[in-house]
Amino acid sequence: MAETYLKVNIAKQSLELYQQDLPSISYPVSTSKFGLGSEAGSFKTPLGKHRIAQKIGAGLPWGAVLRSREWTKAIWSPADPYQNEEDLILSRILWLEGMEPENQSSFERFIYIHGTNQEYLIGTPASHGCVRMRNDDVIALFDQVEVGTVVHLLES
Repeated sequence: MAETYLKVNIAKQSLELYQQDLPSISYPVSTSKFGLGSEAGSFKTPLGKHRIAQKIGAGLPWGAVLRSREWTKAIWSPADPYQNEEDLILSRILWLEGMEPENQSSFERFIYIHGTNQEYLIGTPASHGCVRMRNDDVIALFDQVEVGTVVHLLES
């Protein structure tokens, strides 16, 4: 049986889950509004081969607010009047580690696949380097991948 892996297509702002070398589901995402790159402090989305180094948030409620990879005990709601003022990390985190020389800083740069409070921006480049997903989607994806799953971040 072929392994499970992910492909993030930056041009299409999509993430596809592959199982047995066939795409099984596609999700819309949001990558960096600052473009592509691996430079420290750039807020850009790194390209290339990565792997899921850590999965954080198993069992947390939908909209759980995470800071420094810890649940704050707060739960974000779309009814929150301040919902768009801050870029929140919600529900689940898949922390990425670069597997190539040009993206080896991804883990130290805290590049994640995660849920967001700015779901209305999904489908457009809007993040600070991470791959943002709708909360329902990241929760579903979280349960389908394991630590070590390969993630390809591709321009197209």
